[in-house]
This record gives sequence, structure tokens and C-alpha cells, in this order.
Amino acid sequence: MKKVTSAAKNFSISVSYPPLESKKGIPFLAQNRQFQWTNTGNVILPVIPAYGATALKKKGYKVYWDDAIAEKISYQHWLKRLIKRHPNIVFIESKTPVIKKHWQIINQIKKELPKTLVVLMGDHVTALPLESFEKSKVDYIITGGDYDFMMLNLVEHLLGKTKLEPGFYYRHKSPKSNPKIISTGKFALKHHNLDTMPIIDRKLTNWKLYGQNNTNFKYKPGAYIMSGRDCWWGKCTFCSWTTTHPAGTFRTFSVAHTIKEIEYLVSLGIKEIFDDSGTLPVGPWLNDLCHQLIKTGLNKKVIIGCNMRFAALNQAQYNLMAKAGFRFVLYGLESSNQKTLDRLDKNTKTKDAKDTLIMAKKAGLEPHITIMIGYPWESYVDTQNTLREARQLFKDSLVDSMQATIVIPYPGTPLFAECNRKNLLLSKNWDDYDMRQPIMKSPLSSETQKRLVRELFYGILTPKFIWRKLISIRKPADIKFLATYAIKYLQKLKDFQNN
Repeated sequence: MKKVTSAAKNFSISVSYPPLESKKGIPFLAQNRQFQWTNTGNVILPVIPAYGATALKKKGYKVYWDDAIAEKISYQHWLKRLIKRHPNIVFIESKTPVIKKHWQIINQIKKELPKTLVVLMGDHVTALPLESFEKSKVDYIITGGDYDFMMLNLVEHLLGKTKLEPGFYYRHKSPKSNPKIISTGKFALKHHNLDTMPIIDRKLTNWKLYGQNNTNFKYKPGAYIMSGRDCWWGKCTFCSWTTTHPAGTFRTFSVAHTIKEIEYLVSLGIKEIFDDSGTLPVGPWLNDLCHQLIKTGLNKKVIIGCNMRFAALNQAQYNLMAKAGFRFVLYGLESSNQKTLDRLDKNTKTKDAKDTLIMAKKAGLEPHITIMIGYPWESYVDTQNTLREARQLFKDSLVDSMQATIVIPYPGTPLFAECNRKNLLLSKNWDDYDMRQPIMKSPLSSETQKRLVRELFYGILTPKFIWRKLISIRKPADIKFLATYAIKYLQKLKDFQNN
């Protein structure tokens, strides 16, 4: 390791998630491709900023991991703490529905700490980088999804060690002219070698904050990783992370790096891991990972979950995943109408869902599906078709859990561009883009859409489904998981109540 310089020792960094207080609930902000205010209390470690914080600490910088949302502290408490720490730079990740709140917070930070540099990053500012300079006193914008590499690059640049790479916007102040916004060019990702990142320092990032309150974990404490960035398909028109991780930029950590990270988590007492790569790497990479999990005995020490696409694997591959310790697999069903899948560029067929779920269940895995309603081109009949298919999947014991939401077109996505071009947007007030109400014109009213989501949640709670859950209990942890899931399930319904 390089010798720590005095400049590094004297430079302090805060990776901050300020409290965002709202009657709507807790902001489900970090590590999410779609934003929600939620009443479930779920929290997730923001993995990529956590890599950045770790890399900066290893360089000798003073790093504050400042996730006040997960800490559940008040805004005034957080602000006083930030002022006391007086960091040289504050990194804040934002998303569309909370960007206006972040502008207000940035202005207050600059008022209290005028010499502190404030940096915004995330999919919204990647899509609309100049907007935040107009609306706030932000100093730098990071575009693209490799926040970790670019956080490190910016700090090193500020200390005169390197030049800025493409993807930054910043205010250029000259005594002879008014400040202007400078861009270093279009962000690039493929030159970032993920294996050069150290594994996340879980003590620095306060891993215990994130180990319990998450319904993806059956066995706790749990933890998140990302072995790939972000999805090897990367073309779904609604996904906000296609803005930060465009198609063609998918990269993976080596299997050796991932195994090393899993071993570290096991040493901390982690019982379940969710790999939140947009889609888990497949092919030789997945085959090697599974065999390494078995060879090292990690498959007996920790349970693993992941995101996966329909029609991506065969029965033998699912069997191998189950043997390697996988349990929970999340699939984006989105719709059971082929015209919608085609327009979303999902590259799947409606039949792929059932065929895949049959294989996953046969292997002993526990599938989870996500569903969205409110597409401008879907009629009431189309929507009911999706809901009917979803209920049938539960009735046939092919699905163990689900998530249902209203589809939102985020700035930067092809879906937003299409809606903007066709005059289908109901609002450009970013506060409205929180999945609590439709943003696109639709044959279905707002009240109807929220009612259908609620009915879907209630509709799967059949006596047969409940009985299957009860007879699946094998150990005390299963009882605790079902009880927690039932509570959070009912809390989730509050997210779709009519005003």
C-alpha cells in the first residue's frame, strides 16, 4: 500500500444520504433502479458508493459513511453532525422524485459550509446534468454509474494528483467572467476494471444498519453485493439504470474477487447475500462461481439471492445454482402482454415466464416476480390479463413472493423520451415521479391503477397460498421470516392508498 500523505490525512470526505422527511414514508433511494417512498422500513446498502468510500479510505483519506436514512436520525441532527465534521467534500446520490429536496439541502450545506464542495451523482443528474446547477449551488455533477471510480478520481484531482476523466460537470470560476459550467465529456465505463476496487469495508459502511430490515433476506443478518454492472441485457426502456449503465457497458468482477467478498461477509456472520447486479452474470462466469461456492464450502455457510431474466438459464444451471446455495431469485415479469414486452424491449416472450419458473421451482429455488401497471398502450383488459396470469402463477405454486408498482418513465430512459415526444406525460414536477400516482396518460384512472395494485396484493392471499407457506416451515428462522414478511406485506399496501 502506498504511503499515506499528509494531504490525504487532512482531506475529509462525507458520503451522505441526508434524511428526507415525508408523510409518505421512508425514501427507498439507494441501490434502487426505481424510487419509492415506502412504509415497510426496508433499507439497502448503496453498494457502488460503498466501494467508493472504501477505496478512498484505503488511500488514506478521512471518510465518513453518512447514511442518515438508514440510521433513522432527524434532519437537524444530521445537519449539526455534518457541520461539526466540516468535510472538504460531500457526495450525495439522488433520484428524480427527491432531486428537489436535495437542491434545498445542498443550498443549506453551502450556506453553513461555504468552502465544502458538494457533488451530486445518480441517474437523474446523468440525464439532466445542467438542471441542478440552475436549481442549486452544487459544485460538481458525476454522470454515469461508476460513482466509486469517479469519486476517487475527483478527490485525487482536487489534490493535484490526476486530471478529471470524462463524465464530470463543474462550475468554472474566473475573475474575468461569470461562472460557467464545464463538461469533461461523455462518461465512459468500460475502462474501469472492477477488480481494481477493494472489497467493501463493511465496518466503515456500518453493515449492521442494513442486515435486518429487508424482505429479500430470509436468514439474517443479510448483505448486498454487486458482482456485475449492471445488466448484461441493459435495454429495458423503463429502467433508470440504463441511463447510468447503458447497453454494451456490462462488466463483472472476477469470480475470485466475488468469492473473496463472500468469504469476508461470512466472517462477519452474514447468513444471506443478495447479489443486486441488474442481472446476475451467466455463462462460464456463473458456472465457475457455483463450483467455487461448492468447492470452498461457502454453499453450506451462506444463502444467496440474485436478479435473473426469464429464458436465461436451463434446468441444469438452476440445479447447480441451488446446489451452490442460491435460494431467492427475482424476475421482472412486468407484463403478461407480448406487445408490452416488445415495446419495453424486454427480449422475452410471455411463455418464458412460466417455463422459467417451473425450472426454478423444480430446482428448489424461491422465485419472486415484479409487475408494473399503467402503460399508456394497455387497456383495462390488458392489465387484467397480467393480474390474472400473476394470480395463476401463485395458484400453481410457481411463485413465492411479488412486488407490484405503477410504471414510471424516468428522465434519461427511452420510455421518458417516447412519452415526452408523444405528449403522454401528465407531469414534469419531479416530486410526482414516486410510484404513488401515474405519470403517463393511460386508459386507466389513477384511482383504478392503485386499486388494481391493492387487489393484486390481496388476491394472492388465498387459503391455498397461506397453507403452503405454513407447511414450508422447517426451522424457527422460517417462522420469523413469514411473520416479518406478512407485516411488511400489509405495510406495503399503504403505498397505494388513494389520497
